[in-house]
Amino acid sequence: MVLQAKGLSYRTVDVSPGIGQLAVFRLSGQRQVPVLVDGDTVLADSSAIARHLEQRDPEPTLLPSDPQLAAQVHLIEDWADTTLAAAGRSALVQAAALDPELRVALLPDNLPDPVRSAMGVIPGGWVSTVSELVNQGDRADLLSSLEQLSAAVQHSPWLVGTSMTLADLSVAAQLSLLCFPPSSGSQLAGKGVAGLLDHPKLQPLFHWRDQLELKLMERTLEEV
Repeated sequence: MVLQAKGLSYRTVDVSPGIGQLAVFRLSGQRQVPVLVDGDTVLADSSAIARHLEQRDPEPTLLPSDPQLAAQVHLIEDWADTTLAAAGRSALVQAAALDPELRVALLPDNLPDPVRSAMGVIPGGWVSTVSELVNQGDRADLLSSLEQLSAAVQHSPWLVGTSMTLADLSVAAQLSLLCFPPSSGSQLAGKGVAGLLDHPKLQPLFHWRDQLELKLMERTLEEV
């Protein structure tokens, strides 16, 4: 999303479980994405990637010039990349364990059909175990945080200041774990974590995320 916000050209590479993760590890020393390869520079942390791109291409800036506002952006970015990301992943794992259709939709497109079909059928005991791993107190905390964000974006299109910042992009990126946006493709769009993606109080938040994505797409088209 930072690349789009900066209007920079880029190419995405899908990573398949197993062999794809091994390739990522060899490249970056990490098994998780995102990974940015910019010439000889390889970065495997979303915050580090954002800082690199902000220094490499300062305009349009994604950090306010006001030190106090910039500090707020960094705090929200850090929260989104750690607490929100972890809670979102846990909620999505539970949702996928309970929903075979979502589980299959999350698989890479290049997996053979027999493998995709097999992933749609998982023993009930395993599903119960995964469901129990998600602490209900953590789920309540996640919902409370999302409700506060939803209330905030109803009063301003930006979480900090008067223009798009890394705070907006970081939060929006993690919301895709809970409710996949239209840009995710027909298999995933609209799917996510039941109880959150359809929660009445969170609809303004997901709408805000979708509108932010549209703004990013417009910036990308302007650069073409």
